[in-house]
Amino acid sequence: MASDQPLRSAHLPSSSQVTELLEAEFARRGYDVEDVTVEAVSRPPRIVVVADGDETLDLDAVAELSRAASELLDAFESSAGQFDPYVLEVTSRGVDRPLTTPRHYRRARGRRVQLSMTDGSRLDGRLGELVDDTVRVVVSDSRRAKYEVRDIALDQIVKAVVQVEFSPPNRRELELAGHSGEEVDE
Repeated sequence: MASDQPLRSAHLPSSSQVTELLEAEFARRGYDVEDVTVEAVSRPPRIVVVADGDETLDLDAVAELSRAASELLDAFESSAGQFDPYVLEVTSRGVDRPLTTPRHYRRARGRRVQLSMTDGSRLDGRLGELVDDTVRVVVSDSRRAKYEVRDIALDQIVKAVVQVEFSPPNRRELELAGHSGEEVDE
């Protein structure tokens, strides 16, 4: 992550300035600013904004957020002084980013995940409901072709990563996770 100090040699805003500038507008549109990276040494320099929301961040939403971010950065530039030319990129969290906050678990409900636990074990399952600081996980007993729901405290999870699925999920597994199957986007 970039330093929070303004990048004077590159004449760009800091990541904290960009975050502060965009948070309210993104929230108004139903999205969170997850991360901002100012890559001053890239050619051309880049400002990368990672967004996440309850709604899918599709191409239309990315375009809308990009326009809003560009307008806000242009207005900020007129008051802060001329920035060097840069490329603005607004993107989603992507499936490879670990789930790190309760809202990530809530938003990933119905998705397959791989969990690394504090005791060193690993667990593959489908995320269910998040209640307080506990997530329900549907796990499969492949020997008996049955599913079991486990309640796992978030503080027992060291790392959680959404898994890419290439075939449709089992309906019973989705039901146990609290989904009808239509809400899960792959």
